[in-house]
Amino acid sequence: MEEEFSCQAGAPPKRRRPAVAAVAGVLAGMGALIALAMWGRSGPAGGMTVLDIAAGVAGWALSPVLLWRPVGGALALTALAALSPAATPPATLGALRVAQRRRFPLAAAVAAAGIAAHAAQGLWRPNGGISFAWWLGLVTVAYGALAGWGALARARGLLLASLRERAVRAEAEQGRRVAEARMMERTRIAREMHDVLAHRLSLLATYAGALEYRPDSPPERLAHAAGVVRAGVHQALEELRQVINLLREEDGEGHGGRPQPALADLPRLVEESRDAGEVVRMSDEVVHPDALPAATGRTVYRVVQEALTNARKHAAGRPVQVVLRGRPGERLVIDIRNRLPRQGAHPPLMPGAGTGLVGLTERVHLAGGRLDHQVTAGGEFRLQAWLPWPR
Repeated sequence: MEEEFSCQAGAPPKRRRPAVAAVAGVLAGMGALIALAMWGRSGPAGGMTVLDIAAGVAGWALSPVLLWRPVGGALALTALAALSPAATPPATLGALRVAQRRRFPLAAAVAAAGIAAHAAQGLWRPNGGISFAWWLGLVTVAYGALAGWGALARARGLLLASLRERAVRAEAEQGRRVAEARMMERTRIAREMHDVLAHRLSLLATYAGALEYRPDSPPERLAHAAGVVRAGVHQALEELRQVINLLREEDGEGHGGRPQPALADLPRLVEESRDAGEVVRMSDEVVHPDALPAATGRTVYRVVQEALTNARKHAAGRPVQVVLRGRPGERLVIDIRNRLPRQGAHPPLMPGAGTGLVGLTERVHLAGGRLDHQVTAGGEFRLQAWLPWPR
């Protein structure tokens, strides 16, 4: 009968409408037990027999009430048990039902009421085959066993309900973590797209600007600039395609086999900027660069890349000074500065969304470092980053 109720940990079980089969089963079982009880005490017909029949029929009719109202039904059947042994089977079922569906103090009280009712029954209608003391002892043991069995069944039901609830919560939490991890990975890829494409497109804009403002350049230089633009567009499209493929890979791991930039790639990045006409002075004072963790080297590359891109956008033609210094066991310091053009001197080469430095700051923070940028009193834009370098 436990299937008719649902338990929740720490709360009384919720009642459901009992099924017709459950009601029929209770009526059939109680009818058989009441008939056995009356047959066991059969004797000459008289007033007691009529009372037993009436109590048995009333107990049989009240038995299904235990499915809806276990406490009220059990108390009513206990009162009948004080009058006739024919009501003993449904009364004991009521005690068991209360122990299964209610807290133990209430179940113990109903069991005590049942013991008292059967004590009154034994005093009023003694059983000739056993003494009253033994009779009361057996009744007490029986009700104690029913209360314990019902409490054990209730505890088991609550435990199973708690475990089911925890399993549902764990599944939901796992789904949320997977969704968050997927979103974080997509955010990281989007930031990667910004870093890569912003740098590449700023180089193309530089060459396109040269073609626009110097149409009188020698044909070979114009052809060279046009070739660089064409190759840069092709490379930018290829990088964009790689990033889009990564976004589509729901179950992929890592970076889809695409090589990630490292500290050793900085010279190539600087040469690309110099080829675009940017004056970059780089001072590399890093001791044992091979010992730098790959993730930290990738962060250094992105910081320098973003700084060079911003300098190209907002201070075209101004020299950029890049200084790297650090050693294992100390912090790795990135110091990049460039002079800013006078206010209103010329518009920026490319409009910026203003989110590059925000994303860069977050990237450095995730690496355990710190990033600061400011305009100095001397009219320089200075970007500094400090990254941990464990020994």
